[in-house]
Amino acid sequence: MNLKFWKKNGTTAAADTKKKSAAREWTDAIVFAVIAATLIRTFFIEAYTIPTPSMEKSLLVGDFLFVSKLNYGPRTPMTPVAFPFAHHTILGMKAYSDAVQWGYHRIPGFQDIKNGDVVVFNYPVDVDPATGQPRPVDKRENYIKRCIAIGGDTISVIKGEAYVNGKAAPIQDQGQTDYTVQTDGTDLNRKTLQEMHISGDKISNNVYDLTMTPDNAEKIKQFSSVKSVQKFIYPDSIADPSIYPQEPAFKWNVDNFGPVWVPKKGATLKLTKENIALYRRCINFYEKNELKEQPDGFYINGQKTDSYTFKMNYYFMMGDNRHNSLDSRFWGFVPEDHVVGKALFIWMSWESEGGFFNKIRWSRLFRGIH
Repeated sequence: MNLKFWKKNGTTAAADTKKKSAAREWTDAIVFAVIAATLIRTFFIEAYTIPTPSMEKSLLVGDFLFVSKLNYGPRTPMTPVAFPFAHHTILGMKAYSDAVQWGYHRIPGFQDIKNGDVVVFNYPVDVDPATGQPRPVDKRENYIKRCIAIGGDTISVIKGEAYVNGKAAPIQDQGQTDYTVQTDGTDLNRKTLQEMHISGDKISNNVYDLTMTPDNAEKIKQFSSVKSVQKFIYPDSIADPSIYPQEPAFKWNVDNFGPVWVPKKGATLKLTKENIALYRRCINFYEKNELKEQPDGFYINGQKTDSYTFKMNYYFMMGDNRHNSLDSRFWGFVPEDHVVGKALFIWMSWESEGGFFNKIRWSRLFRGIH
């Protein structure tokens, strides 16, 4: 009689050990893959998609991009407790804990942000809809825009054209804006407009409001039924209260804005009642000071002062689709700690309509972003 019946025989034990080894190998492989992918996304490169038309036609809805963290230097995590591969939400719930917050640090990159770069950044005024409170910086919504002005520049928009330090900013060939098109009464062919990727509406019997590139505007002028094509510009006499800094003294709109000086790290600004509205958020919120405006002057962290030295660089971002972009004209400057990376190239582009192979915009695959 075998008195050791409660012990597993050698074959069974070996099989269990083999099962455990296989399970352990799978677990180790999954853990390694998650860690490796997280490190790559954090410090090297990450995939993003274009959800809105604010950069059309330079970038299209359905473009999938690779964004480099190395060019400007990878930002170290600021909210370390979070679900892997999730940004701010997962299954309708918060995907992170803000109980642990680390300060802003960036590993040096091999270039600074330049005028004209296409940059991914965290939306500066993003809030958690459940609480109405600002999300942690690195968990704010990702936006992509073109950097029009860097720290130390003076930006203005005059009759729809951007100027940096008094010089016209380069016009993007694929950027678009709104045009008013007048015809002889003949309807424009909708299929033709669709093939040209022109959107818009007919606003009267012979007038259309069309959003298109300058190149397409020139082509439309050649239509026999078209009498005139005029770029639509909001007159400077019409103030838009939603334009930054959202104060009555600044009677600006999307086509007439500034001039505004963009804060630069280490630069000292003379504070006045006239300019404080432009820089209040930078001093108070982004750089975490206590700013008080009293009848006898300004107090920062309890000390009376008439100037402020900025701790970070800031940027002025605009979409290439100038009349259909929520950008720095509406919410002001982008601080350097909000910068995620530089858009490099399109690795996939997906059209929402058509068959499977027709959905893929083959001509856009692996196209560089400029």
